[in-house]
Amino acid sequence: MRKEWRSKIGKSFDFLVIASIAIQQLLVPATRANAFPIYAQQAYKNPREANGRIVCANCHLAAKTVELEAPQSILPDQVFETTVKIPYDTTKKQILGSGKKGGLNVGAVLVLPEGFKLAPKDKLSAELKAKTSSVYITPYSPTLENILVVGPVAGEKNQEIHFPILAPNPETDKRVHFFKYPLYVGGNRGRGQVYPDGQKTNNNQYLSSISGKVINIEVNEKTGTKVSIQDTSGNNIEQIVPAGLDLLISKNDIVRVDQPLTIDPNVGGFGQTDKEIVLQNPARIYGYVAFAFVTMLTQVLLVVKKKQFEKVQAAEMNF
Repeated sequence: MRKEWRSKIGKSFDFLVIASIAIQQLLVPATRANAFPIYAQQAYKNPREANGRIVCANCHLAAKTVELEAPQSILPDQVFETTVKIPYDTTKKQILGSGKKGGLNVGAVLVLPEGFKLAPKDKLSAELKAKTSSVYITPYSPTLENILVVGPVAGEKNQEIHFPILAPNPETDKRVHFFKYPLYVGGNRGRGQVYPDGQKTNNNQYLSSISGKVINIEVNEKTGTKVSIQDTSGNNIEQIVPAGLDLLISKNDIVRVDQPLTIDPNVGGFGQTDKEIVLQNPARIYGYVAFAFVTMLTQVLLVVKKKQFEKVQAAEMNF
């Protein structure tokens, strides 16, 4: 039995996936509805598609803003901080999978240049350790250490997610050069509208399937609301609206096909942006400092020489 148990774990990466989800769940209150970045990790080898879009947009259909803060330039083997800002109105509540209302969760994916990776804890300053203690940052996959994923985490306390990054050294990593590199980030708040298998979540606005008259509305807090619509031919069609959604219609209303039956419950969304960062060669900095010093010294000597020349001219005129 022990050998079979070990072999099952060794044959699949699913154990690590489940462990990752479990750890992230510990960081999020049980009353929240969770986003599932692990879905993207399983379905997509790379989260950034060829057209530049980050795959989170396939499930989080609403567009929202996201901000990325990073230094303009960094040095080899330097640990630097990158901050992803995911702003939203914290007073708003989202509909959970159970139909109840709860706070929003957030998540982010940061696509770094090749060679960049998550900084080890032993290289973090006390300030960076404090900033990153509330989130669990993981690489996107064992082969893509330069892509980092966070979430779901509680949105009220994590509208700013701090990523400690270790810059590569071109002297030891021949894939990297002293160059300007792009950083790509995607951030979502709240639940998505589509599951990875293509099915809709209950975080959607429900539409009428036919045109007709609403003849009955039967509310059930557990199973949802049953809306009966009679078409022009006298046929009755029943639609089930999941629990927790607020209706826009009432009995005896006339509705058209594809007319919204509920208020749009989605208060979240996804956004992405990018930024450039320069991996700076220290020799260039030393050279620039030396050049600036020599230039400044030359200018000072020129001014001193000019003053001496003016004194000689004044002495000759007095003579």
